[in-house]
Amino acid sequence: MTKPALAAAYVSEEDRVLDPSLLEASAFDRLPQPTGWRILVLPYYGATTSAGGIALTKETVDREQLASVVARVVRMGSQCYNDVDKCGEEPWCKLNQWVAIGRYAGARFKVPIEEQDGKTSYIECRIINDDEVIATLEDPTDIVSFR
Repeated sequence: MTKPALAAAYVSEEDRVLDPSLLEASAFDRLPQPTGWRILVLPYYGATTSAGGIALTKETVDREQLASVVARVVRMGSQCYNDVDKCGEEPWCKLNQWVAIGRYAGARFKVPIEEQDGKTSYIECRIINDDEVIATLEDPTDIVSFR
């Protein structure tokens, strides 16, 4: 389904009220852009089946995601790692890199995404400070969270 252009996203010609749901943008494009020294990360979901091949319940997968200490860097604020006294000469992480963060680090929120079947589900996002990155990882499965 194609959404109308920007001019058509205004509901009433008289009021020129903007209806954001009519704007063309993917779920990724609608993710917030962090400001300053903040980083937007998406937590690692992990497996949806057990080692024995049994499908895990949604509650189990959600609980694992909440406890996750591994996340993917998807956006960075313009001032990330600019403080040489605090962070040194080199950035601690880069875009699209897996990082380890504190279990309760950052501000958590959920973003709605539309699935192929038209249903809406939600993914958790976190905005963390640049100095809350604990480590970088090659593979997100290298770290296992404790319950």
